Amino acid sequence: MSRATDSYYQFVDSDIDIIIAEITKQYELIVGRTVKPSSPEKLFISWIADALMQAHVKINYAGNQNIPSRAEGENLDALGQLFYDHDRPEATPASVTMRFHISEAQSTSILIARGTRVSPTSGEPVFETAEDVYVAIGNTYADVRCVCQTAGNVGNGFALGQINNLVDPFTYYDHCENITESAGGADRATDDEYYALMVASEDAYSCAGATGAYEYWAKSVSTDIADVIVTSPSAGEVNIHALMKDHTIAGSEIKQLIYNACTADEHRPLTDYVQVVDPEVVSYNVELTYYTSRESPSSISEIQAAVQKAVADYNSWQSSRLGRDINPSKLIQMVVAAGAKRVVVTQPVFTSLYDGSEDPPETPQIGIVNTVTLTNGGQEDE
Repeated sequence: MSRATDSYYQFVDSDIDIIIAEITKQYELIVGRTVKPSSPEKLFISWIADALMQAHVKINYAGNQNIPSRAEGENLDALGQLFYDHDRPEATPASVTMRFHISEAQSTSILIARGTRVSPTSGEPVFETAEDVYVAIGNTYADVRCVCQTAGNVGNGFALGQINNLVDPFTYYDHCENITESAGGADRATDDEYYALMVASEDAYSCAGATGAYEYWAKSVSTDIADVIVTSPSAGEVNIHALMKDHTIAGSEIKQLIYNACTADEHRPLTDYVQVVDPEVVSYNVELTYYTSRESPSSISEIQAAVQKAVADYNSWQSSRLGRDINPSKLIQMVVAAGAKRVVVTQPVFTSLYDGSEDPPETPQIGIVNTVTLTNGGQEDE
């Protein structure tokens, strides 16, 4: 849902020329004579018109701040009361599952206290255990969820094993590592993100299993979620598929948060069986030959760089939405716009992807690029 903050509604005209013309017209009607460009009245009218113009600008601004699609900042926050989603999502911390190892199995349980801190080798950011956990008698490790101390996406993306530094030692400790990729951290929602959630939240009034309601509760987990598709392969079964803004499929941490949000008693109809399921990845290759015009004002190296960027942008566009067909026509359009005269695409071929709207619904698919091969075919006459 795009917002129209770049073009405010004009409740009152703020064009200075129109204001001057209207004041001049009214003044001439009152005094019964023409206002000449050099007359003192002209200067006075210009001064009055300038003050009115500034007042009109403020009136227009105030009026637009009462329209959700155009309001900004705290004004948009205040309008949240008109929607189901009252509050702007604040920054949330990333989470990760840590595995703590002890040197050898013990005859008594070993406590790993809530608040025990860990970090990557660099020391930042710091995560802490979200609850007490014990290494059970006879075992040598225990798993526990850890939460980043710094809210926002700074804690996202640490691969398996990267978080391995213990800040707060405990008895019999040997080593630790994260066994999931850290995820779930998100910055405070921007005006555009908050407005989109406000509109989507209207579906959340229903607890009857509405598709829009499940999409809203899933997206409300993190502002880093770009796309959600909800399908029901059979009666009472709900599958939720999520894609992140970096064009990756939601990881285990995000999926758990989505599951928690969508299965809460106040959100899930009693008869629904909810799962958070990965979409199906459809890999494709890019193989094309492009030709340039001898009459082109751009150099070959400039066009080459522009073509490479266009192909990268195409791959990004292709993977930014679930169920988007793999479309070589879009690729040709973008490469030609980058300066190529002619494009011959060997791969990919057009491939229709499932988007969950089928009857019965299929698992949504996403196109992900595998290899890219670009060949400069040389110059041609127009």
